[in-house]
Amino acid sequence: MCRHLAYLGSPRPMSGLVIDASHSLLHQSYAPADMRGGGTVNADGFGLGWYADDDTAARTYRRGCPVWADPSLGSIVGEVVSGCFVATVRNATVGMPVVEAAVGPFVEDRWLFSHNGWVPDWPDSMVGLAADLPTADLLTLPAATDSALLWALVRGRLRKGQGLGDALVEVVLDVTETAPAARLNLLLTDGSTIAATTWTHALWVRDGHDHVIVSSEPLEPGDEAWREIPDHHLLLAQPGAIQVLPITPAPTGSPAATAEDLP
Repeated sequence: MCRHLAYLGSPRPMSGLVIDASHSLLHQSYAPADMRGGGTVNADGFGLGWYADDDTAARTYRRGCPVWADPSLGSIVGEVVSGCFVATVRNATVGMPVVEAAVGPFVEDRWLFSHNGWVPDWPDSMVGLAADLPTADLLTLPAATDSALLWALVRGRLRKGQGLGDALVEVVLDVTETAPAARLNLLLTDGSTIAATTWTHALWVRDGHDHVIVSSEPLEPGDEAWREIPDHHLLLAQPGAIQVLPITPAPTGSPAATAEDLP
């Protein structure tokens, strides 16, 4: 499956997390440690998404080639300094297109979204949920993939005013009703909060004094500051404020009732 990470905090170059860390996203692309039966490498494209001080919307740089094959990568991640960014490497599901448009993070305005996982029995398992989307959203999907449709489902809820966590959890619960074996590690940010789900894939968080990092795998193996998020949970993260909530339907419409402490 894919790998993704998000950073939120004091502005810093992307390079520290994407290429310089001992188990950086670049390293995870060709030597992942925890794919859980979802392939061996992440060579089907990569993407970067970030916020600049003078922008109201997020920017992205995406390519359909392996991250190690892009000669511009080093200069881009070294020059981009941001207080919030998302980076992804893709392992395409068999039968889905290997094209730049299929690579996360997907973007609209200040929202950046990534999916690590897959939806089985594609596309039949998603026909009912897709039917609820506006026709224009279906006609303008960035790619004919499960991840792009998941983004359309999340984005539709965000447009209606749902919070980041509520939108992710509702989509996870809706999809697993029609595709119970789906793997749905979703990652979303608006530049001020990182929201992410764990649904059969790993996710880790590291909370520093002025920043927070969320990643599919620890960027510094052996660093005890990294904490694993339990499966079937929602993470809501800001520097110094980490919430981990079980993903369960709630009568109030809230995705979860109480936060849980990480081990």
